[in-house]
Amino acid sequence: MASNIAILVIVITLLLQGGEAQLTTNFYSTSCPNLLSTVKSGVKSAVSSQPRMGASILRLFFHDCFVNGCDGSILLDDTSSFTGEQNAGPNRNSARGFNVIDNIKSAVEKACPGVVSCADILAIAARDSVVQLGGPNWNVKVGRRDAKTASQAAANSNIPAPSMSLSQLISSFRAVGLSTRDMVALSGAHTIGQSRCTNFRTRIYNETNINAAFATLRQKSCPRAAGSGDGNLAPLDIKSPTSFDNSYFKNLMAQRGLLHSDQVLFNGGSTDSIVRGYSNSPSSFDSDFAAAMIKMGDISPLTGSSGEIRKVCGKIN
Repeated sequence: MASNIAILVIVITLLLQGGEAQLTTNFYSTSCPNLLSTVKSGVKSAVSSQPRMGASILRLFFHDCFVNGCDGSILLDDTSSFTGEQNAGPNRNSARGFNVIDNIKSAVEKACPGVVSCADILAIAARDSVVQLGGPNWNVKVGRRDAKTASQAAANSNIPAPSMSLSQLISSFRAVGLSTRDMVALSGAHTIGQSRCTNFRTRIYNETNINAAFATLRQKSCPRAAGSGDGNLAPLDIKSPTSFDNSYFKNLMAQRGLLHSDQVLFNGGSTDSIVRGYSNSPSSFDSDFAAAMIKMGDISPLTGSSGEIRKVCGKIN
C-alpha cells in the first residue's frame, strides 16, 4: 500500500513539473466550457472578412512552436526593456493576426477570467482557421501555459527559411521532433496565404526548375532589383489561395512552387513520392496534416506551475 502511494506521489510530481502528459483535449471542459465556441466565433468572423487571415493565424502557430515550443512567446510585444520575437527576420513585416488573437483572448477572459492561456488560444485558432478554409478538423490538445520570456535569437535561427534546401528543411523539422513526412505535410499549409516578393525573387529570376509562364507571371509584380517591391504579395498556391486543399502539391509537380523551400520538396529528391501521394489523395494529405499539427502542438509545452496564464497576450502579467 505504502509503495503504491509513493508511486502515486511520484506520478503527480512528474505531472506538476510539466511535460506533454498534461496536454489533453478536455483540459478546460469544466473550467471554461464555452472556450471552443468562443474561439471559433472569433476566427470565423476574422477569416470571413479577410480569408488571408486564416493563413496568418496558422503561420503564427508554426512560428510560435518552432521557437522554444508552443508557449505563446511570439505574441509578446517588444517594449523599451523587452525584445520579443515579432521583429526577428522571419516575423518582421510579415507576422500578422495578433489583433485577432487579442480580440479572442478578451472574449475568453470575459467568459472565464485567468483560466485559458494565449498559447492554447493560438493552437485552437490555428485549427479553426484551417477548418474555416475547408481543411481537416482535429481535436486540439490543450493545457499549455504562457511563457514569461521570448527569444529573438532563437526565432532567427530556428524558424525554417524560404531559401532552405531539402536537407536543411529535414534537419530543421527533425530538431523539434518532426519527421520528413510531417515536414512535407506541414509545408502543405502553403495551400493558403501569401508571400512577399523578397522571399521568392531569387527563385523566379534565377532558378531553372520553374514553369516559365509561372515565373513570368510572378515577375510582373516582383521586380528584379532588391529593395524594389519587396513587400508585394503573391499567393503561395496559384490555383486556390483561399481554399485549404491539396492544390499546393499539384503545383509542385508542375514546377509552380512559389518559394525555393516549396519546390525542393519535388525536385528529384527523397520527398518526391510523398508529394505525389498527397497530390493524388487529398484524404491522405488531410489526415497526415492533422496528425502533424497535433505532433507540432506537443513541442515543449509549459505545463503545471511553469509559465503563467497571461491576462493580455501581448505582455507578461
